[in-house]
Amino acid sequence: MAHSASTATHISVSVPDASLRRSGFKICNLSFQDKSWAPSLSLDLRANKILSRKQCRVACMSVQQAGKRKVAVTPLELEDSKETPINLYRPKEPYTATIVSVERIVGPKAPGETCHIVIDHGGNVPYWEGQSYGIIPPGENPKKPGAPHNVRLYSIASTRYGDSFDGKTASLCVRRAVYYDPETGKEDSSKNGVCSNYLCNSKPGDKIQLTGPSGKVMLLPEDDPNATHIMIATGTGVAPFRAYLRRMFMESVPKRFGGLAWLFLGVANADSLLYDDEFSNYIREFPNQFRYDKALSREHKNKKNGKMYVQDKIEEYSDEVFKLLDGGAHIYFCGLKGMMPGIQELSRGLPNREGRTGMRS
Repeated sequence: MAHSASTATHISVSVPDASLRRSGFKICNLSFQDKSWAPSLSLDLRANKILSRKQCRVACMSVQQAGKRKVAVTPLELEDSKETPINLYRPKEPYTATIVSVERIVGPKAPGETCHIVIDHGGNVPYWEGQSYGIIPPGENPKKPGAPHNVRLYSIASTRYGDSFDGKTASLCVRRAVYYDPETGKEDSSKNGVCSNYLCNSKPGDKIQLTGPSGKVMLLPEDDPNATHIMIATGTGVAPFRAYLRRMFMESVPKRFGGLAWLFLGVANADSLLYDDEFSNYIREFPNQFRYDKALSREHKNKKNGKMYVQDKIEEYSDEVFKLLDGGAHIYFCGLKGMMPGIQELSRGLPNREGRTGMRS
């Protein structure tokens, strides 16, 4: 999931509170970065509050290796770190990393291009699942002559062990930002996304300027390895969930996951699905622990015969989702800011058992 740095805003969301079944909602303020995505958050209804996950570091494995089951990882010392790696490299002194590979991961009918980009950091910029890297594209900042471009943040789509399982690489999921003139319909390269196009155009061996890691993390709760995790993503917002799921199902790590993971993914069409082979493989290998529901807005219809968005797909399973949340499940949102009004609407307007209002996403 790609996003550029900017100031944070606060969004208020209504959360059903078990202790207020008849009197209304508990209102929680969620802090979302003013970017193209909402940071990963944990919602625990037993505690009746929004909990931001601890800070930590991330890792991943390559797209082509999706069929393997429980891959060995090294070094296991990466499991023992007590402190979250945070801002090890800053914009004034970035780390010079190397592009390993750039792979288009959407089909020909997808609107736009999304790439899976593997970066070699040599083990010098460790991270935990859920964090972001900053990228400084080359060139001069047009708004500040003589100064470099601002840092762009991208969620890491890999676990702390990286694509080579040795803690030396990280992966990004980047959608190329392209602007088309509404009058002519032609591409205006002068307005295209500077960093996304730079990354998608890069070649193996290219050097890039890296900052971070930064941001909140997604860690499996040590007190309950059998917990349920519900993940809701749009587009490249699936990046941190890809890392989280690899940690659960792909890597042979000491902390084994014994619970249920349920992913809701919203994209435009089947050709736009990201990491679909990996997620489908988890269904085959772990049918009792993984669920995967897709909302294809240009191909599926919701119950009102309109476009099927991720919030509509969640509504189909609202009773089951709320039962899991009442039992202590964690829920995460990541993706376009545009999905958040739907999430809030669901939280206000969806009736469920005992007459309680539920969540709408």
